[in-house]
Amino acid sequence: MKIVKGSISVPGDKSISHRAALFSAMTPQTNRFTNFNFNFDCTATLYCLADMGIAWHKKDDFLEIQGKLPEEWNRPDTPLYAANSGTTARLLSGILSALPFKTTLTGDVSLSKRPMGRIIDPLRQMGADIRSEDGHLPMEYFPVQRLQGIRYRLPVASAQVKSAVLLAGLFAQGETEVIETTPSRDHTERMLKLKKSTNPDGTVSLFSSSECVVPELSMAIPGDFSSAAFFIAAALLLPGSELLIRDVSLNPTRTGLLNVLEQMGARLDVRLKNEEPEPMGDIFVRSQELQNIQISPELVPNIIDEIPILSLLAVRSEGPFVLRGAKELRFKESDRIAALVSNYQRLGVQVREFEDGLEISGPQNIGGGSIQTFGDHRIAMTFAIANLLSDDDIVLDDKQCAAVSFPQFWDTLEEITHG
Repeated sequence: MKIVKGSISVPGDKSISHRAALFSAMTPQTNRFTNFNFNFDCTATLYCLADMGIAWHKKDDFLEIQGKLPEEWNRPDTPLYAANSGTTARLLSGILSALPFKTTLTGDVSLSKRPMGRIIDPLRQMGADIRSEDGHLPMEYFPVQRLQGIRYRLPVASAQVKSAVLLAGLFAQGETEVIETTPSRDHTERMLKLKKSTNPDGTVSLFSSSECVVPELSMAIPGDFSSAAFFIAAALLLPGSELLIRDVSLNPTRTGLLNVLEQMGARLDVRLKNEEPEPMGDIFVRSQELQNIQISPELVPNIIDEIPILSLLAVRSEGPFVLRGAKELRFKESDRIAALVSNYQRLGVQVREFEDGLEISGPQNIGGGSIQTFGDHRIAMTFAIANLLSDDDIVLDDKQCAAVSFPQFWDTLEEITHG
């Protein structure tokens, strides 16, 4: 039986890295970031900015970005290419809607299938002239005289939609507020130092971006919690394992998995090292036996990226695991519900599929077989961890897609795996 032992760091938080690049590009000053995540997605953001005249340089262990006011950006000669990055496409749309020149945004085959209507609708309410044949990429953005601020209630919890509206609000006349009944990731609010208010029962948060000036942004970017989650799971599941994950994001809007694991009986040593500008610290994990639970739908937005690896924990934990209210998984880099179900069935794992989730009763043995990743980095990394638990080999059709979020994943996994 294999074990994982040692200490690791993971690449910078993907969501923060995207925002570090985009927000720095909008201010006429130089910002520097250590531990920026140069994965495929974040690099797509950097190249889109470079196509509009934003200078950035990778020097030693930090990224330097020299921004300028958006009205001074250059009109790109060719369509901007967001590759496979939904964050790039959706957040950048909030800025492109306000630029004084026409732009076109495209993506790869996978991204072109993902829904963009959720950002097109509120941006059009603000006066943006966005054209798309079917609510998907490619999208064209035409200059308008002035965007107008709106009070927008998110139909689903989405930090990407929230951020797109708030970014457009930076250029809008009047105040822009976004109302979310279920809190989503708050990196945009933290980094731009936006106002936040909460009503007495704590269910609605209002974010205002009127008269916002982009502040100094230079920072050490915490490690990506979603990347760390794969190693947390490996250490919990493999008897005899002990693992320290250093300097990882502990932003409470990102660490819902820690709450779920606590409900499942896990005892992790979490040590907060600093809170500003983003909470960051160390997580020490030992192998433990867990009990499956039913996931409350209100927890789903805060664990959406960790659900693939959480499902693997469910396979090896005691009792029934039930996940509902997670239909958003069908609109990620792949249909993650279908991808998980079909691949588990290939490995002899019994799983029940719902339109908005799945059910697994454990513990179950994991057999060997061939896995279809569907080009989805989180599916690939989930079944890489499953391979450590199986007596037979699990073969992935596309190992390299892990680089979308975690280029060093395979090297890191090899470094700490023993036996």
